[in-house]
Amino acid sequence: MTVTALDQLNVAFADRFNARDLDGLVALNTDDVVFVPAPGTPVTGAEAVRGALEQFLGLNLPITMTVRHVFQSGNTGLAIADWTITGTAPDGSEINLAGTTADVAVFDEQHGWRYAIDNPFGTA
Repeated sequence: MTVTALDQLNVAFADRFNARDLDGLVALNTDDVVFVPAPGTPVTGAEAVRGALEQFLGLNLPITMTVRHVFQSGNTGLAIADWTITGTAPDGSEINLAGTTADVAVFDEQHGWRYAIDNPFGTA
């Protein structure tokens, strides 16, 4: 399912994350996406991005996402959203992750809105 409105891209991410849909998460990315799973540590390439997303899913905890702002110029957009992942991980450790994502997205008729840069710790 394609994302046709920029303000729904982060919501779609949260829905797919909470459904543990790794393929669905990957489909939200352009082929040359840059993903920043930790501040200052970008990864590129389909397998590296998939692996980083898989690690987040491995926490087996839900994500909450609140879209703060979206800005669009033609087929390029910037989405700002607050997110949290909290709870007890499978290994029994307490997880308390949060951030304000700053994501660059692009739109095309075939794929809808997708991440070109997914930077979940955008303010760090």
